[in-house]
Amino acid sequence: MRPGSWWQRSIIMLVLFASALPAVAELQNVEVGGEVRARGRYWRNVWADGNGWANYVAARFWPSRPLGDVVFPPRGGLWSRFDWDDRGADLKYVEQRTTLGVKADFTEDVNAVITLESYDVWGEDFRSNYITGADARAATADDLEFIEAYIEADNLFGQPLRLRIGRQLITLGKGWLVGETSIETLAQPFDAVRLTFDAEDYEVDAFWSKLAERSPVEEDGDADFYGVYGTYKGFKPLQASVYFLWLRDAQSIEDQVYGPFGEWVEEVFNVDKYRPTNIYTYGVRLFGRWGGLDYDLEVARQRGYSGTAGHLTREWGALYSDSRPNPDFIGADVEVGYTFDVAWQPRVYVGGALFEGADNRGNDVWQTFSRYPGILYQPHANLGFNRLFSSQTLAGMFDDGQVFTNLWQGRLGVDAAPTEKLSTSVQVAYLSVFDPFEHPRVYLFEKSRLPFLQKRPLFPVLTFWDRDGDDELGWLTTLKLTYAYSDDLYIAFGWEHLFTGDGMAEGHYVDLMNFANTMGSDDDDADYFYVDTGIQF
Repeated sequence: MRPGSWWQRSIIMLVLFASALPAVAELQNVEVGGEVRARGRYWRNVWADGNGWANYVAARFWPSRPLGDVVFPPRGGLWSRFDWDDRGADLKYVEQRTTLGVKADFTEDVNAVITLESYDVWGEDFRSNYITGADARAATADDLEFIEAYIEADNLFGQPLRLRIGRQLITLGKGWLVGETSIETLAQPFDAVRLTFDAEDYEVDAFWSKLAERSPVEEDGDADFYGVYGTYKGFKPLQASVYFLWLRDAQSIEDQVYGPFGEWVEEVFNVDKYRPTNIYTYGVRLFGRWGGLDYDLEVARQRGYSGTAGHLTREWGALYSDSRPNPDFIGADVEVGYTFDVAWQPRVYVGGALFEGADNRGNDVWQTFSRYPGILYQPHANLGFNRLFSSQTLAGMFDDGQVFTNLWQGRLGVDAAPTEKLSTSVQVAYLSVFDPFEHPRVYLFEKSRLPFLQKRPLFPVLTFWDRDGDDELGWLTTLKLTYAYSDDLYIAFGWEHLFTGDGMAEGHYVDLMNFANTMGSDDDDADYFYVDTGIQF
């Protein structure tokens, strides 16, 4: 039986709906709630200027190979979203998230939930031209989304078994790999069927979600996400979770489309063949609390085949992408803390994170003197541990969406509550690349103010004459203050300062899951500020 085939899904849905039918009953109670949240954000010396940097860098930075190091669009050179300099404009805006939800309870342990979300940046939807007074009546697209729309039946068959069908928010564990938000102010809903067995001492979750529907264009080309997550919670000092997650993308991919003879040649040389992406992630989490001591250790291994990611890796001059990427990476996150039973209740903690990656973009003689081998040559895809749908970020400054991989982090911090309403957090973290990018051995001018000279290799033809970049991405300090004005309303302030490391500025492939470089035009320190407020009702 092929996963994702229409008749398999039909059988599953029929069985699940049939099991929920006995729970149909009358409406008993309706609850209405929601949230209004606004956050002002300001980045200093971080992002490229508008259209300038990200497009400009591809044209002005000579790559370490003669005609291109093409790993991610635009396919024409090194590409970065960052500048790490104080010469351009800074990024700043105010965003607002508004949610409104309804929960309807029925008899026989049945309920339905519908939640609407609107995410906007201030000024996007203002409809009047202040010069002419014209009222355009136009608003940005997709302003309003259903982030929850599901039916739920509890205590199925007289057991602590819960069935949820429809669009829903899913958090597994602490949200390290699967969480409810992609960024703090933007929900990450799943169209899914979820079955939960929630007993007193243990809980087991099993789910299937649809990420992309491509029928009838492709018979079996959908993207699906499956998972089983089990937790033992019967002993508070030592709780444990084990899980298995399966991401499958069966879309049809071709680099070149030829006639019968061309297709026969591709068959002979075994190119342009991309099997469905199957990324398997299995892991374990140990966590608990003993007196003032708390700890959390999570380790996962990721294996499989990623033809979709391999298809994004094609070098200039090659006809085909990498059709043989087989990721095999470790991801881990650990934190140990101790809360002192004194005034302010300070909690001191130490921790770290690891996301393995592989950067095989290094140059050799074969790649240098055989740039146009055509069918005979395919580049190597350079992947990293895929953080899937995590809600845990390494830094609000540059890791929104949890897109950094191929690096490790060490952190030390203190949390405290000076008053009943005020809480504070201070953290210092060190970031380093896991597998460094190989740069040209000698640059003509590394930090020239003249764009056409900056980062240009002195001997661009000798692409195999390279060196590992500096490992250090930088030191990141974080300060957070939160004031609870009431039980429903809070005001928060945050500040991150990056002591930009040489590795971050000269460039490594750690951004966008190892597909984009961090190269900047300088190595100035960077800052990120935010003011956040929200009310729930």
